[in-house]
Amino acid sequence: MKLFHLSDLHLGKRVNEFSMIEEQRHILAAVLAYSDEEKPDGIIIAGDVYDKPLPPVEAVQLFDEFLVQLARRKMHVFVISGNHDSPERIAFGGRLMTESGIHMSPAYGGTLTTVTLADEHGDVDICMLPFVKPASVRRFFPDREIVSYTDAVRCALEEKSGVSERRRVLITHQFVTGASRSDSEEISVGGTDNVDVSVFDGFDYVALGHIHSPQNCGADHIRYCGTPLKYSFSEENDKKSVTVVTLAEKGNTDIRTLPLVPLRDMCTVRGSYDALMRRDFYENTAYGENYMRIVLTDEEDIPDAAAKLRTVYHNLMKLEYDNSRTRSGTEITAAAEAEKKSPMELFAELYEVQNGHPMTETQSAYMKELMEEIWEDEVCG
Repeated sequence: MKLFHLSDLHLGKRVNEFSMIEEQRHILAAVLAYSDEEKPDGIIIAGDVYDKPLPPVEAVQLFDEFLVQLARRKMHVFVISGNHDSPERIAFGGRLMTESGIHMSPAYGGTLTTVTLADEHGDVDICMLPFVKPASVRRFFPDREIVSYTDAVRCALEEKSGVSERRRVLITHQFVTGASRSDSEEISVGGTDNVDVSVFDGFDYVALGHIHSPQNCGADHIRYCGTPLKYSFSEENDKKSVTVVTLAEKGNTDIRTLPLVPLRDMCTVRGSYDALMRRDFYENTAYGENYMRIVLTDEEDIPDAAAKLRTVYHNLMKLEYDNSRTRSGTEITAAAEAEKKSPMELFAELYEVQNGHPMTETQSAYMKELMEEIWEDEVCG
């Protein structure tokens, strides 16, 4: 059985105020072309279909057309919601679409949604677990001690835990401990969203979403496929791809990738304003139409530098300076440092400054739980 693994489409996303919808349309067309060549039995989309719980119209229309094209190819499609999605909106019409092979995971309701497919080697259980938090699972298991994200996911997967002769694929959207983040990902309130990789024991392949850089987590069969597009300059050197998973008999799984080439790449170039604006420089490079981050090394600021640079580098996204002034310690502001810290870390620092001593473990646990509840209310509301 052959499956395509995608995640984190973030349809409707804007990067540095640039709409990505044209890029996204291009990359989904590339996925369809690969599906015509490879003839997979199913396509997995492991969460964050949209960039916002209320996506723009053009994003919904693009995803609708993508699903229609997949349904016409008679492939099974498995979609779960991520932390950026509204699980109820993702699930809308799911029972009707199942008849066309489009399986939209409902919001977590205390049981694991499972679809069973079959091939010459027997049955394959496709288990779908959308993004969950401790509070999401705790409400269905009031007698269980569910404090951490690991507790929550372990409890949600319990019905499929243990050794099985059947092949099992899990689709989920969580942050597995040790995975490498990029700048375009959302860091959980308090930084407490880690899930231990041990919760995935018993699955032949774990299709993860949430982390934007492609990577394995502890084992080849536990994998983030990454985003199909680059959504920050921290991903500049990533090789975006579709992950192809082929399940033969139990214990025999092959994993490979198919490259995804964007309409416009993300590139960083540095140098003086005069050097970068020389015709012999920009005409002999591929920078002109790419999404650009330019780092000027001039000691003095160039008036209207961004506007002038855009006459040559039409998709300039970010302009920065690197010179003796910006490298001096006086340029490192408290605000810049604060952006690197989680809300929980900032609150803990404030508490210690105001009270002269750090929070106790009990106070820290209470604040983490309170922050999670507030965050959940804001997202669901």
